[in-house]
Amino acid sequence: PPAWGRAPRQPPGLPLAPGRAFSNNKIQVELDESSGIAMMKFKSPPVNSLSLDFLTEFSISLEKLENDRACRGVIITSAIPKIFSSGLDITEMCGKSMEHYGEFWRAVQELWLRLYGSNMVTVAAVNGSSPAGGCLVAMSCDYRIMAENPKFSIGLNETQLGIVAPFWFKDTFLNVVGQRIAERSLQLGSLYSAPEALKLGLVDELVPEEKLLEKASAVMAQWLALPDHARQLTKSMMRKAVLDRLVAHREEDIKYFINFISKESIQKSLRMYMEMLKKKK
Repeated sequence: PPAWGRAPRQPPGLPLAPGRAFSNNKIQVELDESSGIAMMKFKSPPVNSLSLDFLTEFSISLEKLENDRACRGVIITSAIPKIFSSGLDITEMCGKSMEHYGEFWRAVQELWLRLYGSNMVTVAAVNGSSPAGGCLVAMSCDYRIMAENPKFSIGLNETQLGIVAPFWFKDTFLNVVGQRIAERSLQLGSLYSAPEALKLGLVDELVPEEKLLEKASAVMAQWLALPDHARQLTKSMMRKAVLDRLVAHREEDIKYFINFISKESIQKSLRMYMEMLKKKK
């Protein structure tokens, strides 16, 4: 069957039929069949927060691309100025039912398993700030290019909110920056400016904002020049142990999240954080 559920194949370079593939259009996907490269843009104002709807749509989009033979790589970026993604949507974790927390957490796991384990080449073009879950999305890609703007920051800042980054966030972080930097950064909930992130190896490259997508395409071409199967097997070998660990402990991890997030002290801390955000506006 034709990819993306569309009718006859469109000429290369044309965007996909608008909205056909998505439930609520928080993510825009265009596939250029001539190059095999898809562009995925987050467009869920104001800050691309990872709500349940957003996560579901993200996973569906990845699955469709993964199953489309014409697609070999995906560039992930934001359509909203100054922000890549603000991370997990706090409203999904505050004052909701146990069932909701479970459903939400399963969707977070699903996204990471798909993205971190993807056969496609994944390049993050980080064109704005990327705290917490936004940082996880970028770290789950094969390569990270960030806009050269000291005002943009990236990092796992969970402890600042009184919550704890799960073990698989930690494993991903560790694989990117190494034990010492991960340990210090996670305890302090550090957010790093783009230049600091480059120095720590949290991002691979900085480029001026207007050159970001051009650079991402050049990097993608370099990665796609290799035989897919050899690169995919190598990626799987590097990442398999970390992915398997979550798969083996998935239900436990969901239970732990539900118990943790529903504690009154944690709920209070999240409510305070939401109040602080409202005041900032």
